[in-house]
Amino acid sequence: MINEALAEIKRGTAEIIDEQKITELLKSYFDEGKNYYVKAGFDPTAPDLHLGHTVLLQKLATFQKYGAIVQFIIGDFTAMIGDPTGKSETRKKLDRQTVLKNAQSYKEQVFKVLDPAKTEVVFNSKWLDALGASGLVELTTLFSVARMLERDDFEKRFKAQKPIAISEFIYPLLQGYDSVYLRSDIEIGGTDQKFNLLMGRHLQRSYGIGKEQAVMMMPILEGLDGVQKMSKSLGNYIALAEDPNTMFAKIMSISDELMWRYYELLSSKSLAEIEELKEGVASGKVHPKFAKELLALEIVERYHNSEAAQRAKEEFDRIHKKNDIPSDIKEITLKGPIWIAKALVEAGLEPSTSQARRDIQAGAVRIDKEKVSDKDLQLEAGEYIAQVGKRKFAKLKVQ
Repeated sequence: MINEALAEIKRGTAEIIDEQKITELLKSYFDEGKNYYVKAGFDPTAPDLHLGHTVLLQKLATFQKYGAIVQFIIGDFTAMIGDPTGKSETRKKLDRQTVLKNAQSYKEQVFKVLDPAKTEVVFNSKWLDALGASGLVELTTLFSVARMLERDDFEKRFKAQKPIAISEFIYPLLQGYDSVYLRSDIEIGGTDQKFNLLMGRHLQRSYGIGKEQAVMMMPILEGLDGVQKMSKSLGNYIALAEDPNTMFAKIMSISDELMWRYYELLSSKSLAEIEELKEGVASGKVHPKFAKELLALEIVERYHNSEAAQRAKEEFDRIHKKNDIPSDIKEITLKGPIWIAKALVEAGLEPSTSQARRDIQAGAVRIDKEKVSDKDLQLEAGEYIAQVGKRKFAKLKVQ
């Protein structure tokens, strides 16, 4: 039983530090019914969680199946500093009102994955506010500047003579102190978080709390482009709050190769089931589109319901098999005549006029199902159905 649990827990992981500790915690649970604590922190720097975040949430849910109490930390204190991980410059400071608003949306979304009865949602301002100036000074004595500069992103910025704020040095210490205060047994995070995750072990040892957390690192989920990390700022994300039709269509848009990555990190199917499906596709017995539909149905059902998932599939089929337009698209009224690129931006179909021009040149823009080739086209008064790519539609009412 322990081996079976451990295999499921290890599924998809990139690296584990102190696997023996995890095995011992599982043994205590199966032999004595003793619970243990798994920590994961999320800074509410944006209002919505996306599927990239759920790689960690799914793993937390797996731990809950095997005796874990999840310590879901909303970093309302640390979010106002900003995690410097992977950043080439100091992040802009968020105001508390924005952080708290984002935090509320996190609380509403996490229980689409986690078991509320086995989850403790905590805000790290509770103990970091109480730490005070003297406690913060004591904390900074436990790690040297030289060690901090060994961190890859800090080292690069230091060599490039780019500014590093003192608060950015403090950030990993504060994240590590979360583990001291909560007495966490395990902390999980992305591979880009290794420095911060190990800080928790270091500080637990320094404060002598009698334990050192194991560390589990999960791969970073690629976005829809299959290249860069899923990110709202890059526009390659699938939000948990996405409507069913959009969520289904976005999943169907990923490449056949990326599909298996999503299966491994996001699906609740067993590894054996996924391997069987993969072999079916490789042998030609199963069409890749069918496999992708199963994934899309599973994910939409998880964050909505089975009826919504089925309707989303039917809508997707209707649009793509019949080359039709969605039954429910947004409408926007514009003052004309208006440049096509500007109209697409105002309709929310394009992020910028320059991107609109590029998409027109690439043949990805249609007006009333006809491909647009003139990037300087002016739309006169009338009604138009604008389309960018296969998934973005809007009805334009030009007055």
